[in-house]
Amino acid sequence: MWAAEEQRPAAAAPVPPRFVLLPAGDRPQDGLALEQLLLERAAGGGAFAAIWECRPALVVPATYRRFERFELLCERSALQGWPVSVRRSGGGLVPQGPGMVNLSLAWRTRCRMAEAMEPVYRGLCGLLQEAFEAFGLEALAQPVEGSFCDGRFNLALDGRKVVGTAQYWKRANAEEHVVLAHACVLVDADLPLLVGRANAFEAQLGSDKQYRVEAVANLVSGLDRVPVDGPRPGLTAASFAQRLAQVVDGSAALC
Repeated sequence: MWAAEEQRPAAAAPVPPRFVLLPAGDRPQDGLALEQLLLERAAGGGAFAAIWECRPALVVPATYRRFERFELLCERSALQGWPVSVRRSGGGLVPQGPGMVNLSLAWRTRCRMAEAMEPVYRGLCGLLQEAFEAFGLEALAQPVEGSFCDGRFNLALDGRKVVGTAQYWKRANAEEHVVLAHACVLVDADLPLLVGRANAFEAQLGSDKQYRVEAVANLVSGLDRVPVDGPRPGLTAASFAQRLAQVVDGSAALC
């Protein structure tokens, strides 16, 4: 008679770490330097987040280096007060400026990139949608033709893009990656200025990309359609950043 095989309890799934917000005093002012700091912190274990605003700038993926005039136009743009930064994640050109709020998240994970990229995007959108609820706003994930850095996981109000998202995976070892997930939120920005700067840079490069002001919107534009009984909630870049911090701080890593 065969002896009964010993039953071993199933191994518990690892508990995702919870995000810790970096204090403003510990953050570099440059967005790319901040992302590098987050990646370094996350590589050591844990999950870290930063909510920040950027001075006027154009942010592009490394694929833009293929244009022959890229370096020359970067110099010209910097002299005009719009420095160009090359980010780690993919996508397209993103203009940055006052009235925009950025969220950067970084953590270490054993998840497989191919299986986790979509859940990470959905989790990132979920954090932002939760923050929007405080102002009575409901945004949906969808592509928006004519918006800069278009993608399936934009967030849009009434079909106009208010949030762009991106992610970057870096191998830590044979079994783990460090993930950087990022969102850029249009709160009360100068949209004609941003789109105009983006279009001018694309045209000077000789690319075939052009963007439409009508394809993007600020969060504040959605307040007029929010039914409220009492005073309308105040929405500025600062108040949105504060609410987003409340949502993100202590939330679980996205995979």
